[in-house]
Amino acid sequence: MTAATPDAPDQPTVWVDLASPSHPFFFKGIVDGLDRPTVVTAREKTETVALAREAGFDFSVIGRDYDNELARTLGVPLRTVQLSLSAPDAAVSLSARNAMCVLASKAHGIPSIHYTDNDITYYQDAPFVEDAFNYFRAMATHHVVPAAFKTAELTDYGAAPESVHTYDGYKEEVAIADFDPDESFLEKLPFEAFVVVRPEAMGAAYIDIEESLVPRLLDRVVDAGFNVVYLPRRPRDRRYADRYPDDRVFVPDQPLQGLQLAWYAQCVLTGSGTMAREAAAMGKPAVSFFPHTMLSVDQQLVREDRVFHSRNVSDIADYLSGLDGGDIEPDLARAREVHDQVVDITDGIIEEVTNR
Repeated sequence: MTAATPDAPDQPTVWVDLASPSHPFFFKGIVDGLDRPTVVTAREKTETVALAREAGFDFSVIGRDYDNELARTLGVPLRTVQLSLSAPDAAVSLSARNAMCVLASKAHGIPSIHYTDNDITYYQDAPFVEDAFNYFRAMATHHVVPAAFKTAELTDYGAAPESVHTYDGYKEEVAIADFDPDESFLEKLPFEAFVVVRPEAMGAAYIDIEESLVPRLLDRVVDAGFNVVYLPRRPRDRRYADRYPDDRVFVPDQPLQGLQLAWYAQCVLTGSGTMAREAAAMGKPAVSFFPHTMLSVDQQLVREDRVFHSRNVSDIADYLSGLDGGDIEPDLARAREVHDQVVDITDGIIEEVTNR
């Protein structure tokens, strides 16, 4: 198991809180590199728990996400209280874009290390909620961010400049550094050649569009002859795939690991950023149809021609038609370098805050 057992009293115990689906394999890379006793908590949010289990963590589930927008907003302070009441006995906490863990750590006097690559503040119907989130996460003892990240997004909310540590890469490179493709993975799918489509996070505070691009995108992708593995974010997203047969647009009954999908896919198309960055980190074709201003890390990947960004379905279809469909072997040398950077930064911070 990735989570270490508390039988090494000479080493400070690290608490890891997994709040979103992108967290399990990111923190797996860090925890494996640290080789310290670890205790893990997870939030019930889309695939987070299933992916935490797949990553090999022993963990406790504390709190959940909600489909309803109001319930989701109220669920954040509720889980913060739940974490505060159930905080494990640890010397330091690790979390990613997670004010809940930062506040619970602060309540227990636990130094916190906060990771993020999101440097855009979105003000929608309740700007005070976003402001509060940014102030709370800035309270972390230390922050670890990509070099492309605009650190003002932390320092403007109170983080001390000296608490912000940067690395030359992307968090997805940390997650894929030890990636090992599963040769039996394709047995879970009704086809061997496919693209992956994941919709925008409709209803999230940072998405302000009325209609998803996915219905039109699926039409064009299927008409172009591609098979699709479609990954709904929420139950209502599934309806976009209902009019297609399973042997053309396949919706998995169980969560599938995004890294395996990216490895075997002809292309990954997503309305957000994580899966596009994972594919790009492997050297696989990636399309983002994110509807607003992209994160600095995503803008950098677009400038590097590692991610194609468009909301125009014709342009996306043209991009897909230009792919040769051949297998692309990954080059993980850079990813391993980035992984080692992040582990070294984290280990150094733990040594500092625990005086060990």
